[in-house]
Amino acid sequence: MGRKVTLATCSLNQWALDFDGNFERILKSIDVSKSRGAKYRLGPELEICGYGCGDHFYESDTLLHSFQVLKKLLESPSTQDIICDVGMPIMHHNVRYNCRVLFLNRKILLIRPKMMMANHGNYRELRWFSPWKKLRQVEEYFLPRMLQEVTGQDTVPFGDCVLSTKDTCIGSEICAELWSPRSPHVDMSLDGVEIITNSSASHHELRKADARVNLIMSATHKCGGIYLYANQKGCDGDRLYYDGCAMLAVNGDIVARGAQFSLDDVEVVTATFDLEDVRSYRGETCQPHLDLDFKPCHRVKVDFSLSGDGVGLPTHQPITWQFHTLEEEISLGPACWLWDYLRRSGQAGFLVPLSGGVDSSSTACIVYSMCVLVCRAVQDGNNQVLEDVRRVVCDPSYRPQEPRELCGRVFTTCYMDSENSSEDTHNRAKELANQIGSTHMTINIELAVKGMLGIFSLVTGKLPSFRANGGSDRENLALQNIQARIRMVLAYLFAQLSLWAQGRPGGLLVLGSANVDESLTGYFTKYDCSSADINPIGGISKTDLKSFLHYCVDHFQLHSLRGILAAPPTAELEPLMEGQVSQTDETDMGMTYAELSVMGRLRKISKCGPYSMFCKLIHTWRETLSPTQVAVTVKHFFRRYSVNRHKMTTITPSYHAESYSPDDNRFDLRPFLYNTRWSLQFRCIDDEVSKMEEGDA
Repeated sequence: MGRKVTLATCSLNQWALDFDGNFERILKSIDVSKSRGAKYRLGPELEICGYGCGDHFYESDTLLHSFQVLKKLLESPSTQDIICDVGMPIMHHNVRYNCRVLFLNRKILLIRPKMMMANHGNYRELRWFSPWKKLRQVEEYFLPRMLQEVTGQDTVPFGDCVLSTKDTCIGSEICAELWSPRSPHVDMSLDGVEIITNSSASHHELRKADARVNLIMSATHKCGGIYLYANQKGCDGDRLYYDGCAMLAVNGDIVARGAQFSLDDVEVVTATFDLEDVRSYRGETCQPHLDLDFKPCHRVKVDFSLSGDGVGLPTHQPITWQFHTLEEEISLGPACWLWDYLRRSGQAGFLVPLSGGVDSSSTACIVYSMCVLVCRAVQDGNNQVLEDVRRVVCDPSYRPQEPRELCGRVFTTCYMDSENSSEDTHNRAKELANQIGSTHMTINIELAVKGMLGIFSLVTGKLPSFRANGGSDRENLALQNIQARIRMVLAYLFAQLSLWAQGRPGGLLVLGSANVDESLTGYFTKYDCSSADINPIGGISKTDLKSFLHYCVDHFQLHSLRGILAAPPTAELEPLMEGQVSQTDETDMGMTYAELSVMGRLRKISKCGPYSMFCKLIHTWRETLSPTQVAVTVKHFFRRYSVNRHKMTTITPSYHAESYSPDDNRFDLRPFLYNTRWSLQFRCIDDEVSKMEEGDA
């Protein structure tokens, strides 16, 4: 006899400390779940307060307001006759835990604290929470009085336990526990838990989605069972974009999934399963647990059934997961992040200094992609997006018709012309702005540059010259920096006042356009146009950005990008030679962008210092570079990196997209004052080169 159960999971666009908004989104997801016949609803990690509260988790207010929201959920008619599984912080015996709270019909069934914390990369959970280390142990948790009045309970089970209904058993994992080599789902499955749930706050990273899917498929393939995955989505106030992908799996197959990138604040995914399929699968593949030290799960019983009388109810069948390409990920992830930031910041749009190069063009194309997503969402009937876009443009009757038209309302681009700018870059910037529909202007900065140099000359009696005109390297660099910094000042001036000059309300957010490779070596001027409000491409490599622009040529029909892609990358801060660009980025850096990407990954992902990086690259690059040339390149990279590391302390907050990002905020924690000679490290490299040369002799 089949036992059909309908289960719901979701992705919610929660916002840190937005307790009212978070409550509304949770409640909506429960309503949708019930309307689809689900008897159990799973939500993302820490969904009540938002995952990204940071040090606000230390505040008693955060705990208080989380309980106030839980009280409203318990009291709501929407939460009746469905098991609700929500996430929030809870303090037990003066220790703070990251918890799941399961409740039904105004009664809290159990509280399950997280047992394995995420404490690497962008995650610092051990800073705010303690892991529950008491395996298979459950204690009494005394409820706050505000909850006692609603539930009629004084205490509830708190600890490592599972929920036993009349027809099945449900166990929880929380985010990082799935990624652990000792995941709880293994022992729970061997002890007969048939439904495993995972509430996550997992961020987007390029090329990462398949790892998450494969883990869930593997978990249910080896253990059998049903697996529900819920995730946060959107920008909750930080550099991360949480990329949804709510899914349900059974016995090694994904049967239902949500979107990875979407402007929907609430997305519910449901599926119907036959519990007998789990039992048949396990009966053949899973042997009884023979470990004498094995401790059975503590079961909390509830008089409730997930299954009904729907024998004829069809179950969901396996689907094939279609992953986004790299270029699609760059187009969609940062675009969704920008939209969340724009609508939640209260600003009226974006401004980008458009140079006619790959980086600023990539930023512009991501804004255009955002406009495409917004128009599509409005056409699909998303009233929340329509309400948000009307608030952004300050027009209660506005309805975007097509992306170019919306782009003209929310996006301003400017080409900042100097005597070192070429006609080619000017035209390329203008053509791209015309194709995406942005409000475009040309700003000549020469008057401001001459004014600044005039002040310096008046005080010192000296006037610096470019290297091409006989000046020193120090003069040459200072003259480049003053141009770059004036552009930053003017960008903020026009961002604040350009709408005012048009008689329109609001200000603009300045977007940055420094890529991850340039940040790594400090190939930008401190406090130049890289100093913006936010940067959608700061975590993306130059190589990937070029691939993205090729994609935009075909996908968005932005044919002006062909000329931008064909041109050599240049800062255009030094004098032109016979009207042509004489300065290129790769010549200035002394490395190619391809080499930078390789060394960036070795430095961060492979944890390489100078010596170990050299030892790896003499093999990787043996076809193109000699050991001596590899040594020179590695030393140059680490000198540039260490000399310029201080710039990362002021770098614009960037969309986190790469696992080798040098973001100084919390992802890549390093000194910013180095001994840039690296004396012992470089001496070890020289010794190895000498040994190799002697062996060849």
